[in-house]
Amino acid sequence: MRTTCFLAFTGLIAGSAVAADLTVSVELATIDVAEYHRPYVAVWIEGEDQAVAANLAVWYQQNTGKGEGGKVEQGSKWLADLRQWWRRSGRSVTLPIDTVSGATRPAGVHRLEFSDAKPPLAGVAAGNYKVVVEVAREVGGHELLRMPLQWPPNKPVHAEARGEHELGLITLDLNP
Repeated sequence: MRTTCFLAFTGLIAGSAVAADLTVSVELATIDVAEYHRPYVAVWIEGEDQAVAANLAVWYQQNTGKGEGGKVEQGSKWLADLRQWWRRSGRSVTLPIDTVSGATRPAGVHRLEFSDAKPPLAGVAAGNYKVVVEVAREVGGHELLRMPLQWPPNKPVHAEARGEHELGLITLDLNP
């Protein structure tokens, strides 16, 4: 009995000592237009059933200032333009999402780093997933990219995908 308990405890310690890391780099394209608005962006991990396993980032305009009648308009009302994310997760979450939500970002490369020891990856079960990046921009376009991943990784993995209009190069790096 003591041997069994000791082995089980040792297995728990060894399992928790192994950490996996995920890095996603999102390039927002530079678009030369007269009326440019920063895009709304959602990055998440979805399972094989397309259900959201973890929200990684949601960038949107926090407040849009005074609208008609002097009311402060909330930028969150435009999150529904991120159609896939909104249907799968957005309409059921309370905004802002701690450690996930943030302000819109300018054109350029933005790096997101995650560890399985902390939210939002803590608790993601082993399996086949996809990292999804969705972008929508006012007076602009909409784009969605999916990249497959195995979680947790058993070896280092590097993957790339390129958008056509709103997104540039998206990179995915996994380390066991």
